[in-house]
Amino acid sequence: MNTASDALKRLKEGNHRFISGVRSIDSIVKQIKRADFVEDQAPFAIILGCSDSRVPAEIVFDQGLGDLFVIRVAGNIVAPSQIGSVEFAVEQFGIPLVVVLGHSMCGAVMATIDELHRPSKDKSSNVLSIVNRIRPTIEPLFDTELKNDATKLLESAIHANILSSTNQLRHGSQILEQLVQKGELEIVGAEYSLETGEVTFFD
Repeated sequence: MNTASDALKRLKEGNHRFISGVRSIDSIVKQIKRADFVEDQAPFAIILGCSDSRVPAEIVFDQGLGDLFVIRVAGNIVAPSQIGSVEFAVEQFGIPLVVVLGHSMCGAVMATIDELHRPSKDKSSNVLSIVNRIRPTIEPLFDTELKNDATKLLESAIHANILSSTNQLRHGSQILEQLVQKGELEIVGAEYSLETGEVTFFD
């Protein structure tokens, strides 16, 4: 039986291969044998990640077809559709691990910081819907010394946004919350470094 600990180990090992520039034979074979996944799939982890083109979860974790259930949205935010997708995957496939994957230099977080510095009057309401989900998490940082250091402010804001999304998944769904309480599901945060390719897990 796949456990959260097993799934986390597989992700860490895959990321190490990615950093080293090595691909597993298993992921290559799965790509060749894609017809095997027409009828079924058995992903071992759920990744709620940012839509940024530089952070494709399957590549970052060196996994093949059918290995990961990936949900991507700008700023790795949590809205009802993301919660529903996680609930579906957990119930359908018995997945024991959810990873909220943020990354350095996140454009959605940067846009939120810009909005807090200089509120816009003509920004798309759809873009603002993303910004407004991130805003409550990072707004308190502007009341600290971080406001005087743009680099540290961004780093802290990205970290805080990941933790917020992790917390929202844990407590924004009765289904997920009960599974976490029973020890059947683990939800963790992680940050991908665009500079090094390394994924750092926390929680």
